[in-house]
Amino acid sequence: MKRLKYFLLFFGVLFFLFRVAIFIVRLPSYSIKTNGKLYIVNKVSECVQVFDLNSGKEIGKISIDMLSHEAVKTADEHKIVLTDFGDTDKHIIKTINTKTNRLEKEQIFIKKVYGNGIIALPEKEKVAVIDYVSNELIVINIENDSIEKQISTEQEKSHLAVLHPNKPIAYVTNINSNSISVIDLTLNKVIKIIVCGLGRKGIDITPDGTELWVTNINENLITVINTTNYQITNKLRSGNESLKLSFSVDGKFCFVANATDGTISIFNQQTKKNIKTIYLHGKTTFFERILYHTPRPVNILMHPNGLYAFVSNSNANKIEVIDMKTFKIVSTIGTGKVPDAMVFIN
Repeated sequence: MKRLKYFLLFFGVLFFLFRVAIFIVRLPSYSIKTNGKLYIVNKVSECVQVFDLNSGKEIGKISIDMLSHEAVKTADEHKIVLTDFGDTDKHIIKTINTKTNRLEKEQIFIKKVYGNGIIALPEKEKVAVIDYVSNELIVINIENDSIEKQISTEQEKSHLAVLHPNKPIAYVTNINSNSISVIDLTLNKVIKIIVCGLGRKGIDITPDGTELWVTNINENLITVINTTNYQITNKLRSGNESLKLSFSVDGKFCFVANATDGTISIFNQQTKKNIKTIYLHGKTTFFERILYHTPRPVNILMHPNGLYAFVSNSNANKIEVIDMKTFKIVSTIGTGKVPDAMVFIN
């Protein structure tokens, strides 16, 4: 009987130490110092976390009471605007004041706005929301709560968008139509439909505006499009379930988040070659699978100083910080449940 007690005690202590080891290994570790504040949208926690990138401390947490996974800052950086993807009854967007770090207003529209993607426009009071039900790009004035434009994408299940850096042109991904709508915001109409593969998802444009790169989750491909003639120039093999992608500040590299693989693919923009794959902790070895959460990178944000990239690891409730010189993970930031969108404010 004593042997059984010692045996159970021994394995009880081992199990306790094992759980402690897992807890310690999974703790976030932030060791860098850089400028600015990072606003992290935690989808399931329904809050926005404000993290000071210099002190390495959380300096605010804003309850938004809605399921949001897309957010942008206005042109003057005074506000962050979030869409509500989860509540199909309220049809709202919400704004956060970046000076006070408080929720500023909730805008409910008579027209049903099923907001998903959102982009900031050059005018500080305007954003454009992509409605995935009406399949429209909707220009909203957040100062007077008015809808100024409704432009049809002419496609189905419109999703995300990016704005040309030098021209009044928006590019919208359409999941069900497997296409990109090119919308002239001066003419207020679609000027081109680009058919380019199955399951259009993430989109970004080179800093000089010459190329669009679009993820293709049903084919695990990246489609590269010339913005002058709208021709597809390359199709690049990516990882499984490539969701979002983002160009480095200098435009030399494109980072792609492969959600199912738990990896980040890094492509050279000029050569179109995959020069490195970063593996997030949790899938590489047997022991990693035991010690870490299964990684799921879903979003990428580049620091304006070009030194760091931030990756939302939604399963692990962390932001992974990548050094842009070494392409290695150098820090992690603990978050709420299921981090997704991120916004940088100087």
